[in-house]
Amino acid sequence: MAEGGETQTAMMFDSHMHTPLCKHAYGDPEEYVQSGWRAGLAGIVFTCHSPMPDRFSHHVRMDPSEYETYVGMVERAADTAPEGFEVRLGLESDFFPGMEEWLTELHGRVPLHYVLGSVHWHIPEYRHAFWKGDIVEFQRTYFRHLADSAETGLFDSLAHPDLVKNAEPDFWNFERMRGEIEDALDRIAAAGTAMELNTSGVNKVYPEMNPGPEMLRMMCERGIPVVIGSDSHVPERVAADFETAFDVLEEAGYESVSVFRNRKREDLKIAEVRINRWETIGRRAEEAAEAAAPGH
Repeated sequence: MAEGGETQTAMMFDSHMHTPLCKHAYGDPEEYVQSGWRAGLAGIVFTCHSPMPDRFSHHVRMDPSEYETYVGMVERAADTAPEGFEVRLGLESDFFPGMEEWLTELHGRVPLHYVLGSVHWHIPEYRHAFWKGDIVEFQRTYFRHLADSAETGLFDSLAHPDLVKNAEPDFWNFERMRGEIEDALDRIAAAGTAMELNTSGVNKVYPEMNPGPEMLRMMCERGIPVVIGSDSHVPERVAADFETAFDVLEEAGYESVSVFRNRKREDLKIAEVRINRWETIGRRAEEAAEAAAPGH
């Protein structure tokens, strides 16, 4: 977090959001900044979908030629952000077997604060490679890949880690998958990788956060740190459902949430984050009202 100023009270970051370069997000980065400011955050982390080679799922991510453009967009948003508000450069990178060398080079090209690893079951390349007509086996493959991604060491945290429940949601049965999930979480914990609580899950076809409460409890039992992200594709979703996320985490046994700076994890007490965030919202609203008052 930025030193001095408001970061003594504003603590929380939203650690997952996108830019129009991914072709399915809307709004300038500066709009996401303003939304985060109004939401009482200390800052935001842009994690747009990483470029991939050979037009891999090119319809939902930036082109490799646009990577420097993305970096520049985030830098400009940081330069124009309100004093005391930090904008961090991150990336959401797809795990796909065989892409490890590409991602290693990509992550080393510019200094990143945070790298999210994602297993996107729904992209055509993933379904073509791993869908064999059996939804249960497809779900098992997903969780094995989730653990594989942690063991690469490429990622700080794993995004929306039960996303596969949205594949034929009528056939999702947590208990049937419990053993596979336990094995995956054991491997992830051993790798020391954090995991995300993604609040956008409430708007998906299986309407609960990713992961759901039972998986969160299993993560807590294994000491796996959790980072909260809204997965915003529009500015209005920045910090959406964060208070509910704090509730869900505490119910699962968590007392802290995590953020990343320079690929290093920092832990924040949920109880302190709650208080400080609402105090910051109130203070910023008062400052905005005073600035807008006639004769100011």
